[in-house]
Amino acid sequence: MNSRHGEFFWLLAIPGLEYTNAMNIATPIDAKSPKSDTRLGHTACPHDCPSTCALEVELSEDGRIGRVRGANDHSYTAGVICAKVARYAERLYHPERLMHPLRRSGAKGAGEWQQISWDDALDEIAEAFVKAEARDGSEAIWPYFYAGTMGWVQRDSIDRLRHAKRYSGFFSSICTNPAWTGFTVATGVLRGPDPREMGRTDCVVIWGTNAVSTQVNVMTHAIKARKERGAKIVVIDIYDNPTMKQADMALIVRPGTDAALACAVMHIAFRDGYADRDYMAKYADDPEGLEAHLKTRTPQWAADITGLSAEEIEAFARLVGATKKTFFRLGYGFTRQRNGAVAMHAAASVATVLGSWQYEGGGAFHSNSDIFRMNNAELTGRSMKNADIRMLDQSQIGRVLTGDPVALRHRGPVTAMLIQNTNPANIAPEQRLVRRGFARDELFVAVHEQFMTETAEIADIVIPATMFVEHDDIYRAGGQNHILLGPKLVEPPPTVRTNLFVIEELAKRLGVADRPGFGFTAREMVDRVLESSGLPGYDYFLEHKWFDRQPAFEEAHFLNGFAHPDGKFHFRPDWINQPAPNKPPAAIGALGPHGELPVFPDQVDVIEVADPEHPFRLATSPARNFLNSSFSETKTSRQKEGRPEVMINPVDAEANGIAHGDLVRIGNGRGDLRIHARITTEVRPGVLIAEGLWPNKAHVDGEGINVLTGADPVAPYGGAAVHDNKVWLRKDTV
Repeated sequence: MNSRHGEFFWLLAIPGLEYTNAMNIATPIDAKSPKSDTRLGHTACPHDCPSTCALEVELSEDGRIGRVRGANDHSYTAGVICAKVARYAERLYHPERLMHPLRRSGAKGAGEWQQISWDDALDEIAEAFVKAEARDGSEAIWPYFYAGTMGWVQRDSIDRLRHAKRYSGFFSSICTNPAWTGFTVATGVLRGPDPREMGRTDCVVIWGTNAVSTQVNVMTHAIKARKERGAKIVVIDIYDNPTMKQADMALIVRPGTDAALACAVMHIAFRDGYADRDYMAKYADDPEGLEAHLKTRTPQWAADITGLSAEEIEAFARLVGATKKTFFRLGYGFTRQRNGAVAMHAAASVATVLGSWQYEGGGAFHSNSDIFRMNNAELTGRSMKNADIRMLDQSQIGRVLTGDPVALRHRGPVTAMLIQNTNPANIAPEQRLVRRGFARDELFVAVHEQFMTETAEIADIVIPATMFVEHDDIYRAGGQNHILLGPKLVEPPPTVRTNLFVIEELAKRLGVADRPGFGFTAREMVDRVLESSGLPGYDYFLEHKWFDRQPAFEEAHFLNGFAHPDGKFHFRPDWINQPAPNKPPAAIGALGPHGELPVFPDQVDVIEVADPEHPFRLATSPARNFLNSSFSETKTSRQKEGRPEVMINPVDAEANGIAHGDLVRIGNGRGDLRIHARITTEVRPGVLIAEGLWPNKAHVDGEGINVLTGADPVAPYGGAAVHDNKVWLRKDTV
C-alpha cells in the first residue's frame, strides 16, 4: 500500500499544542508552574549540540508531554534552551512520524511501500546481511550511524554488532576532526576552563560559532558577564549572523583566514608588550621561535588576507592584550574548513601568548570531551574489535557506494547497510555520488528512523524509531561539564522500537547474541557503563539528574602543565605523530595535504581558494531552527526558516544582474543547483552563505546544497570541509 506511515488514533486525545516563540537572546522560557494535572520529568537534550541542555518536561496524567524548558537548577543550562527543542511536542506528535515497519514495493525512491510486521522486517534485514556476507564477505556490510541521538546506549550499540560480526568499520570524520586535532596538538588533551567561567570573565571572544543559533547557552553566560561585570563580547565569524549582532566588537573575516588573524594578534602582543613572557617560559615549548616566526605577520599582512582593516586587528589585539581575563570560546566553524586544524591551533595559541590560562574566566575552550572518562568498552564491543577489518570514512559514503577503490581501502564493495541516527542522502558531501550509490540495485539498505527522510525514501526496509523521551539513555556534554541521565518519560507508540531493540534482535538472528555486551536492557547498560567508569549508578542519576565532572581549576587551566609529556603548550605541533581524539587508524594513516601544514601557527591556503572560474566562496552555515537535518520536518521550524536561499552581497548581485528573490544557479566541479537569492549586506562581497540543511526536495530541482560540498579528506586526520567551497554564480535564465 501507499502508506502515510502510521495510525494516529493516539493523537486524537492530545489538546492543542502550545508553541513557544523564538527566544530573545539568553532569555529563559517562562518557567511557569505546571498545571495541576501535570508533573515534571527531567531529562537531557539528545541532539548533536555541545550544550546537551538539562531539560524539564511537563507530563500529563494521560502520559503525554507538554511544555519543554531548560532546567533552572542546572548551572550551565540555567533555564535557557533553544526554541526548536522548547516546542518538542510538535516533533513527537507530528502526523507524519513513522509508525510501522515498511518494505519497498516499487522501484527505489518511488515511494511505494507495504506495511509489514516487526518480525518480518528484522528477519529480512538479517537475511540480507547473511546473503551479503556469504557472497562478498563480512566487510560487505557497513553499519552506518552518527549523532541523531547523542545518547550512548541508543547511538553506540550498533558498534557492538559491527565488531561481533566483523562488519566494515566506521571512521566518524564528518563533524569534529579538524577542530579537535588543532586543539589537542596544542594542549595535549580535549578540555579547558570551566565553560561557566564565561559568566565571570572580562572579555568573551566567540570565535567560529554562531552561538545565538546553535549554542544559546554560550550567550547566557557571555551576557551575564556583560551585565554583571561590564565584559566585552567579541564575535569572529564569516558573516553578520545573529551572534554578531550581540557583539561589542564584530570581526567578519573571509572564510578560511582565521589563522592569519590569530597570527597578527600574537605579532602585536609581542610587539607591544602584551605577551606574557614569564608564563610562556614556564608553560610553552618555543616562545622565542614563535616570536621570530611572527615578525612578518603584521596587521597589514593579515588585513590583506582576512578582509579586515589593520585598525580592526589592532583594536582587537589591544582589547584582549589588556584584558587578562579573556575567555576564547572556539567553535565548530573551525572544523568545516580544510585548514581548520591549523586555524584552531593558532587561535588557541593566542591565549597562551597572552597568558590568559592563568586566570579565572581566562584561557581557551573548545570541548570538554576528555574530562568525562566514561568506559564504553562493553557497550561498543571493543573486546571483539579486529584491527584487520577495514575502516570506511563516513564523509566519503558517496565514493564508497560508487566503488571508488581508495575509499573502499582497495577491498570489495559494500552491498548491505543498516543506518541509524543519520540521513546521509541529505547531509553527506558529494550528493550526486551519494544518490548514485544508493540507487544501486545490488545494495540492500535498512533505515531505522523517526521520519521518512530522504535516506529512508531510498531504502529497502524502513523501521520506526523512538524519540528521546521514549527510552532510557545516558549523555555526556561537550560544551559543558556534566553527565546527564535521560530516563524514559513516556511510552512510545506501540509499533515503534528503540535502537537498542533493533541491535539486540538482529544479534539474535545473526547468531551473536551470546557475545559480550548483548542481552541487557538500556537501563542495565547505563548502569554497567557508569559502574565500570567509577561513577554513581542509574538510581543516583534518577534522583540527582546529573553529575558534575569538571576538573579542579589547576587542571582545567593547565597550571600543573599541559597534557603533553613535556608539560608544555606546543607552538610547534607534531601534525603527524601526535595522539588526537578520533585519529584514523594506522591502516589509513595521515590524510589530506598534511605535508603543507606549518611548523608554527600560520595561514596556510589548503582551502578552496576562489579563482577566475569560481570567484565566490560558499559556506553552508547552520540555521537557527534546524539542527543538521533534524527539525526540518516540523511546521514551525520550516515556517520560520522560509525557504532555501543563498545570501549575496548587493555589490555581487548588481554585478551579476541579480535581484532579491531571483532564482540563481551556483556550481563548481561537483555539480550545480538552482536556489533563490537573498540580497543582504550581512555577507561580504565574494562570499555566499546558504543557511540551513534543507531537505533536497525543498530545493527547486530536488537537489540540495551538498551537491556542491567535497569529501576530500582534511589534513591531517580527516574531516568534511562543508563550509569550504569555491563556486561560480549567475542569474538563472531557464
